[in-house]
Amino acid sequence: MSLPTAASAPVRLLNADHVTELTSLAAELLDIHSSATSPALLADLAHACRRLSRGLRDALRPVDTADGLFVLRGLHIDNTELGPTPGHWSTVGEAGALWDVVLLLVSTLMGTPIAWDGQQDGRFVHNIVPSPGHETVQTGASSSVLLTPHTEDAFHPGRAHLLLLCCMRNHDSIATTAASIRLTKLSDDDVSELTRPVVPILPDDAYEEAQQFGGRPAPVPTLFAGEDGLTLRFDPAYTPLDEADSGYRAAYGRLEDELARVSVAVSLEPGDVLVVDNDMVVHGRVPFTARYDGTDRWLKRASVRVPGRRTRPEAETAEHGYGQAALEAWAS
Repeated sequence: MSLPTAASAPVRLLNADHVTELTSLAAELLDIHSSATSPALLADLAHACRRLSRGLRDALRPVDTADGLFVLRGLHIDNTELGPTPGHWSTVGEAGALWDVVLLLVSTLMGTPIAWDGQQDGRFVHNIVPSPGHETVQTGASSSVLLTPHTEDAFHPGRAHLLLLCCMRNHDSIATTAASIRLTKLSDDDVSELTRPVVPILPDDAYEEAQQFGGRPAPVPTLFAGEDGLTLRFDPAYTPLDEADSGYRAAYGRLEDELARVSVAVSLEPGDVLVVDNDMVVHGRVPFTARYDGTDRWLKRASVRVPGRRTRPEAETAEHGYGQAALEAWAS
């Protein structure tokens, strides 16, 4: 897939009062519970969010346009207080913990935060940093290759409905790419072809345990005609297209071309939160050269389920998910 041209993404600007309200509550929760990973803090999120104002709740409503995304802007991160970008997610510790809690509060207003028992030790906020030895893999720890546009956790039926990426540091203006299926122009024949369950989507390299799962991979449709329009489940780097027939492969290629055509490049600034509808939008990242000197790009990521949402085929409920279990914040 070719690199996108720079384009603007919808922006929602938080006013100063809303920023103070959100960060003050996050600081209070962190002070009470001592750690952003505390089970007691996770259990307290839903109750705490009831204290937030109606105006802030409206600003933090989920995605509601065909773009399938927006940038939440107005939060301010002090680069000097943050400390150096870690070389691996496992060494982050409590760095940026306030922003973990802010991201969890935003996630809770939009739905239910989830985590995975097989990724980043079950943390509800993941740290996305370039890591030595991972430069060319198709995960968030890569750097020197294009991170192919994909649906987050596409292999799993319990994947997030919404994906939140909060920028801690991005001195080099490295762009996140995004493309909405609702902005593409596909023929009826291609849509019909891609709604067939022909090939599976396999677990990505961030899920080593899932890759060893012994169950038979189930074929899944790439597209689904939901009540509000097309949705997609897409991860070409982990889809064995050589197992598909020629008609399906040709339609899949045209979908890739269309997603490239409508793709936008979003260079997040510190404090920006990119909110992506994971059923409508595929996301990726342009290549860059990591320095590993403490100044590299650093994002925090949260995943959200929206209870009662009907945007996926009913058949997904029968999938095994490669043995991976999703954890919910207030059930953990």
